[in-house]
Amino acid sequence: MSQHRLSVASWNVNSIRARINNVTDWLNRRKPDIVCLQEIKATEETFPYLEIESCGYQASIVGQKSYNGVAILTKGRKPDTVSYTALPCVSAPQYEDSATPQARYIEIVHEGVCVAGLYLPNGNPVDTDKFAYKLEWMERFFQHIQTTMLYKQMPVVLCGDYNVIPREMDCYAPDEWRSDALFHPRTLAAFQKIKSLGFYDAFESLYPLQETPYTFWDYQAGCWPQNKGLRIDHFLLNPAAMDKLVGVSIDKDERDKEKASDHVPVILTLSS
Repeated sequence: MSQHRLSVASWNVNSIRARINNVTDWLNRRKPDIVCLQEIKATEETFPYLEIESCGYQASIVGQKSYNGVAILTKGRKPDTVSYTALPCVSAPQYEDSATPQARYIEIVHEGVCVAGLYLPNGNPVDTDKFAYKLEWMERFFQHIQTTMLYKQMPVVLCGDYNVIPREMDCYAPDEWRSDALFHPRTLAAFQKIKSLGFYDAFESLYPLQETPYTFWDYQAGCWPQNKGLRIDHFLLNPAAMDKLVGVSIDKDERDKEKASDHVPVILTLSS
């Protein structure tokens, strides 16, 4: 960690094993202090620990075979504390083994900062139980923040793939997304409810008027070259973290790499 700054990154890698070369190349170049990964699609047994450790990081993961999965990488050493079961979630309706909670949340305390890494459900189609699951997950997340996060005497960073489009300027062709679970009024209301606990969208706070600040471009033909993107990867900060906010950057060039994820890394910088 640098003497005066702490960098926290978030990246939905869309399979850590399929993108391991992209991830290790990026880690060696950017060297963030803490990295929250989503959709790793690996279990504790299949996660590529050796490759990650070769870059100087220790991995804490909540894994799941073929689907979901989250991890937090910390430079140099393991976190001070790790909570693998901080967010009790309802069972998932969209997989055969619906009694197994989805691997979507991990929380650490490290370098005097509480960092939560999350992969919020997509929720589509909205006329199915997948949307109900998304809303219930967001309510559980709200309850967790309300009961535990508000009392922490330290900066709190809630980051990851929220699958939420907060504003019209955060997506191309907003009218095409009105009925989508990512931009649905009930999703936006649930997101605002979480923020109402005293959390701030770091990017929006720094760059309220920046247009096309996308972090995701679908694999469908034309989305990336035509810049048809979405901003759905977010950092929510409590007031203590906001006081230390220095900047937020989007590593857009990663989307142009071979075997790229459909998401790109987003990096938050705090004064330490």
